[in-house]
Amino acid sequence: MKDSTFNPSDCDIQQFREDLLNWFIHEQRDLPWRKDNHPYKVWVSEIMLQQTRVDTVIPYFERFMEEFPTMEAFAAADDESVLKIWEGLGYYSRVRHLHSAVKEVVEHYGGKVPDTQREISKLKGVGPYTAGAILSIAYGKPEPAVDGNVMRVLSRILLIEEDIAKPATRKVFEASVRTLIDPNNPSYFNQALMELGALVCTPTSPACLLCPVREHCQAFANGKEQELPVKSRKTSVRHVTLLTAVLKSADNRYLICKRPSEGLLANLWEFPTVEAGNWQYSTQRNLLSHHLQDQYQTTIHLETGSFTHVDHTFSHLKWSMDVFAGEINGPVDLQAGSLLVTREELETFAFPVPHQKIWKAYKEKYFSDRER
Repeated sequence: MKDSTFNPSDCDIQQFREDLLNWFIHEQRDLPWRKDNHPYKVWVSEIMLQQTRVDTVIPYFERFMEEFPTMEAFAAADDESVLKIWEGLGYYSRVRHLHSAVKEVVEHYGGKVPDTQREISKLKGVGPYTAGAILSIAYGKPEPAVDGNVMRVLSRILLIEEDIAKPATRKVFEASVRTLIDPNNPSYFNQALMELGALVCTPTSPACLLCPVREHCQAFANGKEQELPVKSRKTSVRHVTLLTAVLKSADNRYLICKRPSEGLLANLWEFPTVEAGNWQYSTQRNLLSHHLQDQYQTTIHLETGSFTHVDHTFSHLKWSMDVFAGEINGPVDLQAGSLLVTREELETFAFPVPHQKIWKAYKEKYFSDRER
């Protein structure tokens, strides 16, 4: 690879394909979405695997397929059920877009996932990588499926020194895959590149001595495997301090709130929360108490100290949450998107991970072993 332009003479492409595919055939992991190449299963698995570890995805995928075994079943699901099945996976816009796109496939394509680049790319949430993965894995079409894993692997094999954090760099890798991909087995070829990145050509300390394509790797030959890929630094993470309350009414119901329909964690449920900011109150407890009493026009008593602390980091944001337990004394002026629910009802709503941790900590502190 010179100046990011792939020259076929730089490696024996046919031998590279054979070495890579033979390794994959013998070493691939037994993953539930590999049991068949149904487009729907490939699609769901690829959306789940975006920014999420394989080990985390497996039980989610299995539950998802049990709940929604067909696209028709998923298309017919209500939004609350969709968010609940995804609860804990994060990046909830992924499942919202998937739900919208599957509805479109059912309504406009007769339940068959489109098998052309032009048609499949029109679906909501289906970018170049997802389109390439579905077309190659499910339909056997020689389309590139370039994600961070693949860019890392090929940056080393082909000695590509472009910054992979720049969107334009993806085109360099897509062009390289089009040259390298095995036209007779594009499904295994793309999966093999992904698997190589997951198991051998890892972000740090790549296992070069175990690599099935080491003889083709220009970074290894030049002693640069630790220097690649080139990736510019991410923007800094913003820190926000939040105060949260788990509030119980006299009739043993809990106050929960629905997040806005747009933005971070849209449409998920949470316990009442306020940003600490620069409010002029003597303590966090006083700030939270005043805020909640003003918002819900009721009397609230919070315990003196927080019962748990939760830190949660998003890609661009870190929440630092102090959580108080309290009681509602009197009628509540429920705002739009707020509910008083029983414990049993509460556990049917979809909450983001930090609020799931809060509820778990609350049960451990305030419920007996039998009640949990």
